[in-house]
Amino acid sequence: MPSVELRAGLPVGLIDTGAILALVDRSDEWHAACVDVYNHKRLPWLTTEAVLTETFHLVRRSLRDDRAIWTLLRSGAIRMSIIANEELPEIHALMAQYADRPMDFADATLVHLAARERLTVILTIDHDDFSTYRLPNRKKFTILPTRHRG
Repeated sequence: MPSVELRAGLPVGLIDTGAILALVDRSDEWHAACVDVYNHKRLPWLTTEAVLTETFHLVRRSLRDDRAIWTLLRSGAIRMSIIANEELPEIHALMAQYADRPMDFADATLVHLAARERLTVILTIDHDDFSTYRLPNRKKFTILPTRHRG
């Protein structure tokens, strides 16, 4: 797991399920690349409740140990941003817009959060989807880490 030295400030960007799992799983093919980005960017990274739900579900199935994720959350390195009930129609609209992908709920919450918080950087291993999703004014995400061959 990466060091949890908090370089506090405004969030640098968003973090997705696959990147969180890669940070805590040394056997993940994206581990080194995600740790490198994580260790060289200021913290915190923002995420959503939907992403954390997905992350805890998957980590319990694969690693069976969620302590490293709790360490990241308790340290403030990853922060959960709240999505209000009133924002759900916008998330539904995003899922309808990208129905051909299809966009899952967790991704929709991240795209919505990015637009709401004016963030364009995302730490994710899901390059195919996040290179397709667009922010307001058709702006593209800056995806970290860059695509690599495992």
